[in-house]
Amino acid sequence: MATEWFIIVNPNAGKRKGQHDWLNIAKLLNEAGIEFINIFTEHRDHAMHLAQKYIEKGFRNIIVVGGDGTLNEVVNGIFTQSHVAPSEIRLAMIPVGTGNDWCRMYNISNDYKEAINTIVNGKEFVQDAGSVKYFTSLGMEKTRYFINMAGMGFDALVAKKTNRQKEQGKGGALSYFVNIFSSLFYYKFTRTSIKLDDQSIQHEVFSMSVGICQFNGGGMKQAPNAKPDDGLFDLTIIKPIGKFKVIRNVVKLFDGSFTRLPEVSTYISSKINILSETPMYLEVDGESLGHTPFEFVIIPRSLRIITGL
Repeated sequence: MATEWFIIVNPNAGKRKGQHDWLNIAKLLNEAGIEFINIFTEHRDHAMHLAQKYIEKGFRNIIVVGGDGTLNEVVNGIFTQSHVAPSEIRLAMIPVGTGNDWCRMYNISNDYKEAINTIVNGKEFVQDAGSVKYFTSLGMEKTRYFINMAGMGFDALVAKKTNRQKEQGKGGALSYFVNIFSSLFYYKFTRTSIKLDDQSIQHEVFSMSVGICQFNGGGMKQAPNAKPDDGLFDLTIIKPIGKFKVIRNVVKLFDGSFTRLPEVSTYISSKINILSETPMYLEVDGESLGHTPFEFVIIPRSLRIITGL
């Protein structure tokens, strides 16, 4: 069992690519000589519970066949189990989702054979993770772990609309991009108070992201300077900005050059506390969650992953 992989497959990922392509993926895994067992997820958070259960059974190697949301659930399973340190688990990915932003950071190919070759090569990297405390609509405080990026304000609104479309079987790779434009004309700015390691700041916020890695929204480089093993979050704040200026500069999200706009400020910190006058909503790794207040804490070099870099 020490070398056998446990594979968690989300059949609904990528507009049901997980289901449609699984037999081909399994064939390629067998041809590559990878020993594995696999289970399909059946409902929300099932991947988290499967990760917990099979780590308890003794598995230390996990492959996710899904998208960023499935990966996030598995990460939460790894960090909420109590049998071994998270860094004792090896985590790999075969992407079948629509965004695949975490894979983009590590040069993990969307081509199944190449992604499997990355696993066979077994090049390891130990990255940071983050935790965020937030509140649900019923006023309950919860904690979620993440390994890519958290978005707040406008970013969270766009993610929520995109996720709703995915649940209805609609949308695709361009949904996030389209929802940026459709949401612009009714989103309101939020006044916030933010506490970092060494300073406190107040800003009216249009959108805000907390990055461990660099990409979200299907290739948008919203934290262009993030280093996933430096023990620090990269905080990007977009302050009030004209709607048409957003439209003119959307392309700059894809190379990170939007951070040079005067309405954008960036910071680094290992802890971030955020309060807002009106509720500000949250998404982590593309998963829509609750609202302010938020407390972000970095967990340095805590997750062992298989990288294509």
